Amino acid sequence: MESALIEHKAVAESAVIGKPDPTRGQIVKAYVILAKGFTASEDLARDIQEFCRNLTAPYKYPREIEFVDALPKTISGKIRRVELRQASKE
Repeated sequence: MESALIEHKAVAESAVIGKPDPTRGQIVKAYVILAKGFTASEDLARDIQEFCRNLTAPYKYPREIEFVDALPKTISGKIRRVELRQASKE
């Protein structure tokens, strides 16, 4: 999913996690850092979702998108998804 997200012109960097959902069991949640010149909005989130839906299977697209300024990373530069999962539970 991250490879599909990064292909969108507004996405500079992204991370994807599974988020518990009472209806579906789990949904795809994306954390997105926007490229320069783009502003976070509901319209942009819908555009990114539609873009991903067209590139991947319909059930794989991120049902929730959160725009962030930075992603938590290890010293070596890997994204710390465990921190994103913990933040999504709060």
